This record gives sequence, structure tokens and C-alpha cells, in this order.
Amino acid sequence: MSKPDYYEVLEVSREVTVIELKKAYRQKALEHHPDRNPDDAGAEDRFKVCAEAYAVLSDPQKRDVYDRFGHAGLGGAGAPGFGDIGDVFSQFQDIFGDLFGGGGGFGGFGRRRRDPNGPARGADIRVDASLSLREAAFGTSREIDLSHPSPCEACSGTGAKDGELESCGTCGGRGQVARAQGAFVMTTTCPTCGGRGARAETACDECEGDGQVDIERVVKLTIPGGVDAGQSLRLNGQGQDGVRGGPAGDLYVTVYVEPDEDFEREGFELVHHLLVTYPQAALGAKVEVPALEEDADATQTVKIPSGTQPGGTVVVRGGGVPRLHGRGRGDLICLVRVEVPKRLSREQKRLLKDLDRTFDES
Repeated sequence: MSKPDYYEVLEVSREVTVIELKKAYRQKALEHHPDRNPDDAGAEDRFKVCAEAYAVLSDPQKRDVYDRFGHAGLGGAGAPGFGDIGDVFSQFQDIFGDLFGGGGGFGGFGRRRRDPNGPARGADIRVDASLSLREAAFGTSREIDLSHPSPCEACSGTGAKDGELESCGTCGGRGQVARAQGAFVMTTTCPTCGGRGARAETACDECEGDGQVDIERVVKLTIPGGVDAGQSLRLNGQGQDGVRGGPAGDLYVTVYVEPDEDFEREGFELVHHLLVTYPQAALGAKVEVPALEEDADATQTVKIPSGTQPGGTVVVRGGGVPRLHGRGRGDLICLVRVEVPKRLSREQKRLLKDLDRTFDES
């Protein structure tokens, strides 16, 4: 099933500004919020799709990739893994805080407000992978070294020495505190418990009450052939571990392709600057050019038609980058440049002068 166009989801143009995008998202979130549509089973899915659209279009890099390559360019990275309504509100709290009362429901009475001490999804991790042109074209494997916080095993992520937490006296276990400011009530994260709603009476010796410790691990990654610079690969469940039994986050790997000495890549097409002599361009010739194969020394023969002009092109069909999912290859475009020798022997000069006189006679 194909994904919907994110601009159509939010009913905005492709030239939408950041301010207009935020306003449109708020309106759509209000329209599709499940609390407003209790008899509509599809409301929650539409609400999460709107969140996906905003997550991509509000990020300049993701928006640029999406504009150029669509959903295929995002490589699954467009959807931040919204498991439920609480995930949406946790990511866009700055947008919804004054609209839904900070809890995901209307007027502060949201039925979907999550227990601050309940299971919580782990954070996503984003890393970069630098590939050669051939690795990007034909695919490769990588071992990604990761270093990140993980729930402390000694206290099961609670931060308490005995694993037991007591309700926070400042927020009463809610994780948030409210204060009146004129006619409005402002809700903020509790400064005492950091939004958890509970605190440790005695801190864990291993994590010093933080509930997390730094770990190092290695993730094996298979990169499919045909990926391009700027695309991201998502590995489900390879992010940070969840807290208190929650699911792990995802790992996003953004691909960067190193410059190649023989080719310039434009999508699935390759451009090669082909240097030929004047006689080869005038008379035609068969010349050897590099071939994009897994063997870096591979070459192929191309035919230069007689009368080829500087800046002309010779196209090798199927000589470009393999397309994703094995749907053929792009083309190799040889851009012809005529080499003018800087030094000539006496014989060469004589012959060129004789040739030049023949042009004058014609």
C-alpha cells in the first residue's frame, strides 16, 4: 500500500513556510484527534499520518530528500515510529501543550495520557555511514559502533538502590506541575522528578540515580545496492533500549557517498569525462573507458563517432548505477573533451600545417 503525499495530507502547497506548516498541522491534528472522533476507528491512524507528514516537512534535510525522491528517498525514515497518541504528543509537546492541555486529551482530561512511570519507548539513534561509489551502487555490509545510554540493570532503570520509587511530593506523581498565569494555566515538567512522577529515596550505586549507564555495542548493517547520498536506512528496534519494559527505539543510518575519480553520479546516471585526441574526434575511434563494476579495474570499449565535437556525449545504455530492488541500471554518459597537446615534435607540426592548408583550400 503506497504512502499518501505528505503535502496533500496537511493540505499545503510545496512552497509552504515553516509558520504555515505548523498552523496547518495543528488544524489537522485537531480535526483527526481520536477524542474528537470517538466513533471513527480510522481517526487515530489519520492523526499519526499527519504527525509523520509534519515530522518530515518540518525537518529541512528530510524535506529536501522527500521533495527530490519522495518516500523512497526517506528509506523508511519519514515515520518516527509513532506507536500511539502519547508518542506523538511527546515529540511535539511544544505544539500541543496549549491546544490539548499537555496530556494528549482535551481540556487536560485526555484518556490517553501515559503513566510517567509506565513503559516508555527508547530514543532513536542517528548515525552516518560513508560509502564509496561502488559500495553504494552494489551494496555492502557495515559494522556500526554505537555508544549510548541504556537502562541500568542493577536498578532496572529506576535509579533507586533497592529498585523502589516513592511518589514525588512536588507533583503528586503526575510528572507535571501547573501554575496560574493570568487567565491561563501553564503546565511544565516537574523540576524535582524530571517528569517521572516518582523519585528514588536512595540512589543506585551503579548509575548514581540516573537510571541509565553508558554502553558500547556493534550493529551489523546490510546496505542495499542503489542507495544514494542523503538517503536513510532504518533498523527497527536497534535504537536505545526502552525504559521499564518499553520497546526499543530505531536506528537511522544516513548514507554519504565519497567522490569518485572516474565518475560523477546524478541519480542512477553516471557522467565520465572522456579525453580524446583531435584525430580520434575527427576520424572516430574505439577507446577504453572505466566501467562501474565491483572490480575497480574493469573497463569497457566505447565507439567515438567521426566528427564528434567537444562537449558531445556518448551514451552507454545500462552502464550506470543499479536501481534499487533490481529494476535495471541507469546509463553511463561519456562527456567528450578534446585534448590539445601542449608540445609537438617537428614532424607533428609539419603534418598539422599541411592539414591546415587543406582546410584553407577547401
